[in-house]
Amino acid sequence: MTAQLLASELANLIQESKRKHNDLRQAAEKSLEELRSLKGPSEAQIVAELAQQTNFVNPFIIACGTKNAKFTGIAIVCLQRLIVSRALPRTKLSQVLESLQQATSAGLDVQLKILQALPPLLSNYAADVKGELLVTALNICFILQSSKNPIVNNTSAATLQQLVVSVFDKVVAEDKSGADSPVVGEAPIEDGTVSLMSAAMDAYRVFNDICLITEGQRPEYLRFSGLPQTFGLELIESVLTNHASIFSGHPEQANILRIRVMPFMASALRAKLNFATSVRLVRILYTLLRRHLSLLPSESGDALEILTQLLDQDTALWKRALCMEVLRGIFAEHALLRRIFMLYDSKQGQKSILKNLTATFVRISTEKPSVIGLGHQSTIPVANPYASIGGSTDQAMLEASGVTGIISGSVSDGHNTGISTQWSTMRVPCIDQLDKTDAPNIPESYVYSLTLACITSLSEGLAKFILPLTVPTDARKKRPKQDSGRDSPAPSNDDQGDASAARAPLERTPSFKRNPVPVNPLTLENHPLHAEVKICAAFIDECWPAILATCSTFLYAALDSEYYHALVRAFQRFAHVAGLLQLTTPRDAFLTTLGKAAVPPNVFTACLNAGASRPPNTPSAAPDSANSIFGNARGLLSVDSLVSPSTQLTDKQRQLSVDGGPAALNTRNLLCLRALLNLGIALGPTLSSSWSIILETLQQADFVLFSSGKTAGKTPIAAKGPDRQAETEATALLANFGSEIRAVETAASRLFESTVDFPNPAFVEVVEAICNLLEKHSDPQTSESEDRPKSPIATLKTPVAHKRVLSISTSALAGPNQEDQFALAKLGDLASINIERLLSYSPDDSGWSPLISELISTLGSSLNTAPVRSRAAETLVRIVLEAAAAVASQPEEPRGEIQLRLLEALRNALAPLQAPSREISITSHATDVDIHKIILEGLKNLLENCGESLVRGWDIPFIIIDSIFIQRDFGSGGTKDAHSSRGTLMTRSVKLIRPSFASLQLICSDFLPSLPNACFLNLVDTLYKFCTQDDDLNVALTTVTFFWAISDFLSGKSRSLSITEAMMQGSDEQALSKLAAEPSHQGSGAALWMLLLLRLTSVSTDQRLELRNSAIQTLMRIISAYGDSLDPEAWSVCVKSVIFRLLSSIEDELRAVSELPAKDKGQNEWNETAIVVLQGVSGLFVSYLSTLSTHPGFTEIWRDLLGHFNTLLGAKALDINTATYSAVRDILHRCAEGGNARIAKQSIELAWELWSQGIPVSQDGQDDKSNDNQKCLLVWVETLLELYGLIQEEFSVDRVRRMLTLLRDAMQHATPGTYASDIEYVTPLQGRILEVFRMIKTDLQGVPSALIMQVSEFVSLAFSREDSGKAASEKRTYVAMSKESMSILKSLVIKNASDADIYETGALATALSALAKPITLKYKFKIVTKSTLPWREAITSALAVLEAALPRIPALNLPRATVQTIWQIVVSIANGITSADCNDAPFSTNTLEDQDFDIASFHRLRELIVPSLGAEVILDKTRKAYAEGLFRTSIIHTPAPAEASIIFGSGGTNDVVGLGTLYKPRNGRTIDSPPSKRSLMSEVCLDELFALVEAKDDTVSTPSIQVQPPTPGLPPSAPLTHGSGTESAHELHVRLARTVAPYLILRCALSLRAYVADQPLRGRMPQPLSQRKELTRILRCLVELRSEPDAIPDTPNVDSETRKHLLRLYPLLVSGVQAAGTAGDDKVLSLIREALEVVGGELGVQ
Repeated sequence: MTAQLLASELANLIQESKRKHNDLRQAAEKSLEELRSLKGPSEAQIVAELAQQTNFVNPFIIACGTKNAKFTGIAIVCLQRLIVSRALPRTKLSQVLESLQQATSAGLDVQLKILQALPPLLSNYAADVKGELLVTALNICFILQSSKNPIVNNTSAATLQQLVVSVFDKVVAEDKSGADSPVVGEAPIEDGTVSLMSAAMDAYRVFNDICLITEGQRPEYLRFSGLPQTFGLELIESVLTNHASIFSGHPEQANILRIRVMPFMASALRAKLNFATSVRLVRILYTLLRRHLSLLPSESGDALEILTQLLDQDTALWKRALCMEVLRGIFAEHALLRRIFMLYDSKQGQKSILKNLTATFVRISTEKPSVIGLGHQSTIPVANPYASIGGSTDQAMLEASGVTGIISGSVSDGHNTGISTQWSTMRVPCIDQLDKTDAPNIPESYVYSLTLACITSLSEGLAKFILPLTVPTDARKKRPKQDSGRDSPAPSNDDQGDASAARAPLERTPSFKRNPVPVNPLTLENHPLHAEVKICAAFIDECWPAILATCSTFLYAALDSEYYHALVRAFQRFAHVAGLLQLTTPRDAFLTTLGKAAVPPNVFTACLNAGASRPPNTPSAAPDSANSIFGNARGLLSVDSLVSPSTQLTDKQRQLSVDGGPAALNTRNLLCLRALLNLGIALGPTLSSSWSIILETLQQADFVLFSSGKTAGKTPIAAKGPDRQAETEATALLANFGSEIRAVETAASRLFESTVDFPNPAFVEVVEAICNLLEKHSDPQTSESEDRPKSPIATLKTPVAHKRVLSISTSALAGPNQEDQFALAKLGDLASINIERLLSYSPDDSGWSPLISELISTLGSSLNTAPVRSRAAETLVRIVLEAAAAVASQPEEPRGEIQLRLLEALRNALAPLQAPSREISITSHATDVDIHKIILEGLKNLLENCGESLVRGWDIPFIIIDSIFIQRDFGSGGTKDAHSSRGTLMTRSVKLIRPSFASLQLICSDFLPSLPNACFLNLVDTLYKFCTQDDDLNVALTTVTFFWAISDFLSGKSRSLSITEAMMQGSDEQALSKLAAEPSHQGSGAALWMLLLLRLTSVSTDQRLELRNSAIQTLMRIISAYGDSLDPEAWSVCVKSVIFRLLSSIEDELRAVSELPAKDKGQNEWNETAIVVLQGVSGLFVSYLSTLSTHPGFTEIWRDLLGHFNTLLGAKALDINTATYSAVRDILHRCAEGGNARIAKQSIELAWELWSQGIPVSQDGQDDKSNDNQKCLLVWVETLLELYGLIQEEFSVDRVRRMLTLLRDAMQHATPGTYASDIEYVTPLQGRILEVFRMIKTDLQGVPSALIMQVSEFVSLAFSREDSGKAASEKRTYVAMSKESMSILKSLVIKNASDADIYETGALATALSALAKPITLKYKFKIVTKSTLPWREAITSALAVLEAALPRIPALNLPRATVQTIWQIVVSIANGITSADCNDAPFSTNTLEDQDFDIASFHRLRELIVPSLGAEVILDKTRKAYAEGLFRTSIIHTPAPAEASIIFGSGGTNDVVGLGTLYKPRNGRTIDSPPSKRSLMSEVCLDELFALVEAKDDTVSTPSIQVQPPTPGLPPSAPLTHGSGTESAHELHVRLARTVAPYLILRCALSLRAYVADQPLRGRMPQPLSQRKELTRILRCLVELRSEPDAIPDTPNVDSETRKHLLRLYPLLVSGVQAAGTAGDDKVLSLIREALEVVGGELGVQ
């Protein structure tokens, strides 16, 4: 490409130069020929050959000299190609440069080509272009640089810079090549001259001349002096920037800087130069300071002083901005800062550069408070509200970008307030605006933002240098990255990350056994950077006041979030570094300032004032389970209702903060608080006494949040006026309040968790610091301000004295002291985090002693508020519980020591509350009770969680449990009884009983195996105390059950107890206690068990019913459960010492209350207790009678037992009687079962005497509802059942009679019962009494009759009432019992029917009479049963009795009166069966069914009594009664009144009127009476009348009395005899027919007479069907009847045998013919005609 280009250009040159420039043409042609003659195969060979052709460039040199633009252009192009391709002969370099210089006057293209050729010329021919050639090359650039064409000007400037730099590049190359190059000259240095080689000399000369030209002097070597000063400065900067090392290695160059550059800089900066020059000067100065500070120490110091001076307020803003930009760069390089401090400030006598500079920062920060929005707190910056008036948005953008020359409209004097990235920064810094000739528009707050940048960079540099040195060598490997918790708070856009960090669980590993204290770099004397570290420490020590002042100023200025976060980070880093270097004063100062920013004093004071006015019903603080620093405030107060009222604000404060009052923290306050917490995390082990700064700030923040209800304070805006951006930022900060709260909580948690890595001394310091946060009350009258030492944070807080006095004076109103709540919460958290430390070291070394002592002191002080004391107690309990859980898995020996320490802590916590000299008020007493309750609940939780692992200190829980009891001596007056000791035992408060009892409950239920033997006596004593306390009955009841648990445990430990009579002989409880307290003694267990029983026995006389009953039941249960392991002697001891003692005490109590009214509640309650005792005693004797009965003294025990029973019966209380007889019954039942439980007959006789002394009755003898004796009598009868089974062989008739008498009395005295009815079923008592009658043996003479008599009485009980309806409404009717008694009576008579005694004694008659009552009453008995009706049951039983007894009467030769009585009753039974008044029948009665039953029963009875009823021994009135009964029952239709007097008699008599009356006609009636409801029974009775009168043929078998079931097996019946002879059946029949015949004739006459009287009135109307049926039946029977001849007297003058009955009815028959004929009644007429024909036959008329 090069050859072709050259050939082409040469051809053009030849073509153009043909006419005028012949020499040029010739030279060109010659060069073209040479070019064509080159035969190199490659471009490189051609280039090499061209470099050897010295004349090849001649045409180009000639062309440049022609001044022809065309020729020059072609020549410059070719020369440039040759230079670039290295094809230019070196010998022609001088001519070429001159040609180029000549061509500079050509056009633009040529000039640009020349400038393009110079850099490769110097680089490709560096070794040749030196000296004058170099000067020529530079002059070419200088010439072109003066061009007015800006393109050429700028290009030449750039090319010149490049050439100058290449000159220095040659120096670098020359230095690398070593000393091979020859020395060409010397140059001056500070102390002489130095020899230089070629490149170095060129560089020296060029740079020196540039400096001279820039200063405005003539150059020494360069041949050009019109260089612009700004360009010269740029060249100097370029050299200094690109080849800083040359100045360090070449003293001649450094000398130039010293004698030329630095003086010029100093004078120029002081002068009032324009912006462009100043920018370049400052840039050079900045470069010199950065690169060559050590070369120019004195000059640099002067320059730094000048920069500091330029920052004065009077200097132009742009110049101050330039200076601050330089300083920003310097402060960004911390190594440079260290060098500056080392060169100046650290050396005595030198200038205090950095100290003055930081002081200047202070002045800058405070010079214009309005610009930065300085106020009482940090605010949000506000933009100029008038900024948009003067111009458009585009114009504003142009101005902001620094474009000058923009004409803007007039604006007002408004300005931006505060420092914000929106207007406090420049897009392009001033120092970089080299293209500007005038200063750009600089924001007024730009300087302040640069100051902040310097502070931030300074802090960051210090932290980056110091922090890595503080990590131990081994820790650096483990933790290569610094913990984020020790870094500064993140900006607001990272709040979400902080929130997530707050929510994430924090993992920590206890590592306090290693030393986590950060290394102080000042102690690393062998470290290579130790000198640098000392410099940093000295710098901080010197400059911290100014840095702190500057930061503090900006902390209260108007900053946006980015600047504010950066400032807080700077604060944090300064404090962090100072702390790591153990610089306590600056560290504490920074911590204090951060604390003030976190909790502004005005906010804290406002909250205190608000607390003073808070209503007294403020909720007390409650602990929060969350491990957050603000756990106290969370959830305690309602945000809506409890926000503290805003205090009075000044006008200025109102302007600064309109939305949020000063009584609330805002997001920025929390940001500072988080920074402070992070510092605590980072510096924790080194803080020592400075912990108080962090903790008090934290305490105040907690108080403020508590007071404000966590209301988010809005960050105020710096100025009035609408600013949407500021409002948006304020809203964003407000929205981030919750996230910041969580971030602070996380940091606080990590702060306290970090203490786990502290060594013990450092940890103790933390504990003491937290303890110091608590109020100290040495004297209520003394101000608390004198009790606490002042801390470095004293300036932060409201004056301590004022605060404390306010807190005390308003404690009654303000409620809980939130500050103390905070301290207590943190003590608890600290202990929880360091629980392993507290348990692994001694109490003093680990901090246990001060921590626990402080808690005990706080909870015990009555001057503290109740919530604070309660919180202290809760914290103590929580620590103890966590410690107990942590130590549970350790070996026994260390675990025992720690557990003892924990229990002692709980015990010691109660000591202040139990002090005898403690003076308390009602309020403080209530608080003492609450604290006592907390301690007791803590003990319960301790036992619940760790009781199984408790190995030491078991006696302390009993001390703590017993602490609720106090002994009070009320004087010794009066008698000392069993209750005197209990009367003096009191509880401190009812509220304490259950919490204390809960621990005792745990011990008894879960931890008895863990108790040492010596503690069991304590346990029994404690149980007794709880049983005897009078405040909580439920607790006392539950305590009783634990006696059982202890007994059960003791029985499990030893299978048998050696209880002997010798052990109990004359021993009291004290002796037993002494024996039980010696575990090694053989009888210790037995003594403890007996002592337990005796304590329970003492409780059994308690005045509370439920308690004593429970104690008695438990006592019996214990003895019963352990009874199998007791031998007879032990049982005897228990019965005599415990059971009989218990019975005696109950008897004494019953005697004591017997004088009280019967209805007294106490008497009833003691009766209940006696019942419980009796039930228990009964159960024991029943269960272990076999063991007891084998003891030699059992008879005495039995006698004593029955004696106690008899005494209890003497109380005449039904319930006690019931229990007593129940006990006797059960014991006797056990005896009846046999086995080894047999007792002597003598003992049984004692039981009979006890039973037979009378029926049990109540003391008042009333049988009312309140004294329901059913149960008592029932048990009494059941006792008889058991007793009879044991002594039935020796039971005499007298005893039977006594027994029956008592049973009858019991039946009569039995109350109806509350819910019992004896209609359908017998009552239990009735059933048991009847069971006795079934059980009694009847083989003893006289017993059957006695039983039948008594049972007959029972049968009659239900029917002996005059008004049975009234009986039905009562509970006691005896109906069911009567029915059951009928069955028993039937069986007794049937079983003993052959016993004459039952007849002679009237027992049978009594039985039949009793049965006759319900039969006779029938429907008149108003009580209706669902089962078999009583009269039916009576009929069935009576028939069975008669079937058994009647056949035996003839053979027994009974007295006449006895027989007559029996037959009278039999007839009454017969009449009762046939008769019934259906009008009295209940609505549901089935009369037809009852009629069928009665008909069947009557037929059965007739077979028994006919014809025996005709016996001579039977009275006629008895037979007449039977006949009358049949007659009256046979009446089917109700008779007319006139006939009724005939049938039923008149005048008060019940005799039937004679037949003569019926012959008289009566008036007829048209009323047809209905038939009887029992018409069938009437027909049966009518048939029976005909049958009894009918003549019997002796040759035909006649009915006779014979044995039928249900009495099989009896001997055949015999004729009824009495006296000397036996009557025949015919005689019996005749006698009976004679009695019945008149009634039969009368019965027939009634129907005929009624027909004769009534039918004529009916005319031809037929007779009613029932009457017609009755009449035809009677007429048919009359015709067919053959009457007994002897039954009816003979009719005068008529001889008839068997038709006498028709003769007697003849007149009525005749009248009937007329009536029938008239009515046309053919059937009746025919029947009467038949009857008349029979009469005619008897009269002899056919």
